[in-house]
Amino acid sequence: MPQILNNALDAVGNTPLIRLDKVAKLHGLKCNLLGKVEFMSAGGSVKDRIAKMMIEKAEEDGRLIPGKSVVIEPTSGNTGIGLAMACAIKGYSVIITLPNKMSLEKEAALRALGAEVVRTPTEATWDSPESHIGVARKLQKEIPYGIILDQYGNVNNPLAHELTTGPEIIEAVQSTPSTATRLSSRKVDAIVCGAGTGGTISGISTAVKKTHNKDCIVVGVDPEGSILALPSSLNTKNKGTAYVVEGIGYDFIPDVLSRDPAAIDEWIKTNDKEAFNAVQVLMRNEGLLVGGSSGSALSGTLKWLKSRKDIAETPGLNVVVVLPDGIRNYMSKEWFLNQALHGEPAPLAHTIAKVLQKRISNGIERQ
Repeated sequence: MPQILNNALDAVGNTPLIRLDKVAKLHGLKCNLLGKVEFMSAGGSVKDRIAKMMIEKAEEDGRLIPGKSVVIEPTSGNTGIGLAMACAIKGYSVIITLPNKMSLEKEAALRALGAEVVRTPTEATWDSPESHIGVARKLQKEIPYGIILDQYGNVNNPLAHELTTGPEIIEAVQSTPSTATRLSSRKVDAIVCGAGTGGTISGISTAVKKTHNKDCIVVGVDPEGSILALPSSLNTKNKGTAYVVEGIGYDFIPDVLSRDPAAIDEWIKTNDKEAFNAVQVLMRNEGLLVGGSSGSALSGTLKWLKSRKDIAETPGLNVVVVLPDGIRNYMSKEWFLNQALHGEPAPLAHTIAKVLQKRISNGIERQ
């Protein structure tokens, strides 16, 4: 039941599962295509969940000391925003180390929440002293009461999704009845999710396979240039190539990413063009203001379904795609501005131009 919340952390998670019927129709899919829309969480992304749990567990363990601890975290941005939100509420100082390629909007949001932001070279490898991880470790050593919660190795990262995101998806699917016009297996039959730290996909997989449907197919999406996908041969082409999409992919394997083949059944590689085209499809057809990694997840889903006609063409099967964040953090990025402001004019734009030109001409004639 609706009730007054104590603070913004109580508004983390509980995001909707939304039918992507128009996208499904565009691609001739007969299965149910469902989007888990994470930008509707309080801090604007799926990472709110792990930020909240990492902070709360560190408090329970006595690792965070009120009035003294300084939270330091290397991040691509969204985890930092979640942590900065939590620290603003709880009264901790926070420092975020952020690669240069990450958007200005992320830095602005972090600073607005009271965080200090340190930018690091995008090209620095993860184990370099100049990387966002290396700089965070240096700061932690030098700053009294500095603590790195470490989303890459913190068990509370996947646990947050095992305890919240996964069960939310299961509950939404099970509680929605199957009807003559909207058939449903009442099961989560497949989940597609991008991988950054890997906590999201690993935690959701555990929740769904252990408590709901052991036969659920879990598909990981990894950008070209990253090395997370299995088998590793998938990463050979374009290995080390720079990619624009933010928040997914890495040049190392985070500890929280499960390498158990039973946890993540298949991997799909995507590129920037596919991701950003999918963002536009979601915006124009479903009205969802999602970010680039959501486009990666959707493009990966569509690519995978092309190879799985048995799923794509079966009415009632439920395919869930996790949409990690919104467009708020990317509105100054070149890829988005090109789409939003410099794309091909729509037919209606030509109609408007004709109407306005006629109005101008009529005005001149009257004079």
